[in-house]
Amino acid sequence: MTFSSSASPEFAAVPDAPASGDVVLLDALAAELERARFDYDGIEAFLGREEFAALDRDQTVPARRVIAREFQNPTPNPLAVFLSLFLLGDEVNAALVGDAFPTLGVEGLEELRLIEWTDFGVRSTVDLRPYASDTTEIWVASDLGSSQSSGALRTDYVLGIGQASLTLARFVNREPVQHALDLGTGCGIQTFHLLEHSERVTATDISDRALAYTRFNVLLNRRTWGLEPRDLKRGGRLHLVKGDMLKPVAGERFDLVVTNPPFVITPRVPGRDVYTYRDGGRPGDRLVGELIRDVPTVLAPHGNVYMLANWEISGEGEDLSQMDWRERPQEWVAAARSAGHDLDAWFIQRDQANGYEYAETWLRDAAEARDPQLYADRYGQYLDDFAVRSVAGVGFGLVWLRARGGAVDRFEEVLHPVEEPIGPAFAAAVERADQAAQWDVTHALQDQFFAIPEDVTEERHQRPGSEHPSVILLRQGSGFRRSTILTSEAAGFVSACDGELSAGVLAQAIATLSPDIAEEDEAAFIDNLLAQIEHLFLMGFLHVTHG
Repeated sequence: MTFSSSASPEFAAVPDAPASGDVVLLDALAAELERARFDYDGIEAFLGREEFAALDRDQTVPARRVIAREFQNPTPNPLAVFLSLFLLGDEVNAALVGDAFPTLGVEGLEELRLIEWTDFGVRSTVDLRPYASDTTEIWVASDLGSSQSSGALRTDYVLGIGQASLTLARFVNREPVQHALDLGTGCGIQTFHLLEHSERVTATDISDRALAYTRFNVLLNRRTWGLEPRDLKRGGRLHLVKGDMLKPVAGERFDLVVTNPPFVITPRVPGRDVYTYRDGGRPGDRLVGELIRDVPTVLAPHGNVYMLANWEISGEGEDLSQMDWRERPQEWVAAARSAGHDLDAWFIQRDQANGYEYAETWLRDAAEARDPQLYADRYGQYLDDFAVRSVAGVGFGLVWLRARGGAVDRFEEVLHPVEEPIGPAFAAAVERADQAAQWDVTHALQDQFFAIPEDVTEERHQRPGSEHPSVILLRQGSGFRRSTILTSEAAGFVSACDGELSAGVLAQAIATLSPDIAEEDEAAFIDNLLAQIEHLFLMGFLHVTHG
């Protein structure tokens, strides 16, 4: 039985990608996966806790041992078949596959283009695995990874849900919006999250195969979001559209843009194929700069952008850690503002790599190390490319932009682990920045009443026998988990922050009690102290109770 409708069939039958034209088959597949408990809890119960944890670390031997024992039973648990096919990439006896999928059968899996025949049975053509968000658990298909296939990855490879995708998903503020854009959707991970809090979602990609995977995944899990095939069209709940960067949505306006763009810096070598899932086809980090310059053109008033990015860090003969990583991000933001866009910006550098480390990371990512000569050639191309632009290293991090200027212009480095998801803490930080933008340090700020959040603690360090501490630290136990060193006057202010006295009153009291402050210097002392308190507020070490 084949489902038919007037829905647009784009990307339903892209070669070498799962087929999604028959929703009855997709519903049957979903029912089979659910019946077998092909979810995190079901898989852990079948494999065992330690075996499941090892599989999550990409260590397959413990899982294979459990599966091999299960296949000795006359009627193996269907999970043994599902795991062998979709997670391990093994060949499986066709009769066992048919038994594990009593409704679909081998024929149905073939029609969905999820398996292919081999000399010894059948083998999956896709990686299919459960994925759990905070609110739902679904199944997500992508191309087989390097551990499931031999050789380098195909250049139009469709990446599954990796750590970068999860980092971005956990960064986004999940407040309800009308129209959201997933720019460079890949297998659809950001679209899945956007469907949970957006009235409409547009998902773009330059790859037909990526859009085919997104369509397959959305329809496989359609009941999660209450979708029908007819909803996948322009003006519907979800519109899939092909095109490079912002071109396919020119003229539209979005309340929210989420993107993990193909930002990987790749040498431009004539005749060399590139990986479309990670390489945007521009020299160096130019793609990110272009996107930051142009993305305001598709933002609705007060629209937000959440993205991941790389940026080059240039310099010669210097220690990378001593170079100013902010130069490229600041250039990009300045270019957007010069183009007439009123833009807030916040860049958070989460990691750095020198040129050698960066080359090794992305050569390993595409399994190019399996060919020693190819690996050597590619490695050399990376180093030559960096040398041309005097690139010493590459930064990686989170980027937030907003179509509203004046409140936020921040470039900071946060290399330590943070609470996940970081989105709620980041949204609260933006709210604090908006609030502080309405203050004048010597006027409105002094009328605020501050208190210390529950997660903030104080540390005092001093030499044995010393009367006073040499270092006073504040630490956050949640959110960004920052730490900061306090001056003695700021420490005195914080210790008295219980929401009972205004900032101005506390600052005046500290100035009066400080024996080293001359009367004529008191106003400057108070202004400096209030500036420190504003910084502590912005970083989340204090919160406003009223005022």
